[in-house]
Amino acid sequence: MEIIKTVSEVRDIVKKWRKAGHSIGLVPTMGYLHAGHGSLVEQSVKNNDKTVVSVFVNPAQFGPNEDLEKYPRDIKRDSELVASLGGDIIFKPEPEEMYKKSNATTVKVEGLSQKLCGITRPVHFAGVCQVVSKLFNIVTPDNAYFGLKDFQQYVIINKMVEDLNFPVKINPCAIVRDKNGLALSSRNVYLTDEETKSALSLNQSLQYAKSLISSGEKKAFFIIDEITKIINNVPYSKIDYVKIVDIDTLDDIDIVEKKYAVLLAVYIGKTRLIDNFTELS
Repeated sequence: MEIIKTVSEVRDIVKKWRKAGHSIGLVPTMGYLHAGHGSLVEQSVKNNDKTVVSVFVNPAQFGPNEDLEKYPRDIKRDSELVASLGGDIIFKPEPEEMYKKSNATTVKVEGLSQKLCGITRPVHFAGVCQVVSKLFNIVTPDNAYFGLKDFQQYVIINKMVEDLNFPVKINPCAIVRDKNGLALSSRNVYLTDEETKSALSLNQSLQYAKSLISSGEKKAFFIIDEITKIINNVPYSKIDYVKIVDIDTLDDIDIVEKKYAVLLAVYIGKTRLIDNFTELS
């Protein structure tokens, strides 16, 4: 398993793989990998001949006063995990390798990017689309793997691929949780022990919402209210949003039936966490 730092080196490797007839999977990450990322790597290794994992803390997706500088980094741990799972290379470029000073091109999916997390983080998804489109052009993968914890990101990337005719299949992967039900996130490292206990309310509220829907409750406003009560009942919590939306448009829905997502974003202390559950069929 190699760590590659330049676009030209990755392209040379991919060219050789293509000449040999290999299929290629891509797992885009910002590093500080955990078991959730590991599940994406495992899927890629299973379904492709070669797997590239990008590790790049993308400055374009961080707004002012966000955690770009303190975002956790540990390439030694990352490389050990990727190697143990059978990944072939880590692409770890520096920002100046990905973004030239003369860069004047942006990629933005209108509409979908201005909702939900896009309200609190207005530059975030344009940055995500820009770096992911660059990775698609550099690695030219057959398959790319994205976790459903970032459901809005998954929907936006799907739309970008459709609109720009990228020849890549987007593969959604299930949320991975710790033994207590907390969705794995690189940002969980920011939480104190007491804040971690409060963060468990996110999944607890979603599980209760799921039970309500399973028992026949269809009114979105009622389900949202019940989620809100559970989260507001724990210390350190401040809700950004709780929404039930159509999985394609991300528009609010009033009646919960088929093809919906229950999404939430909550500050636990100073740490912003997201979680969800979805019905995709």
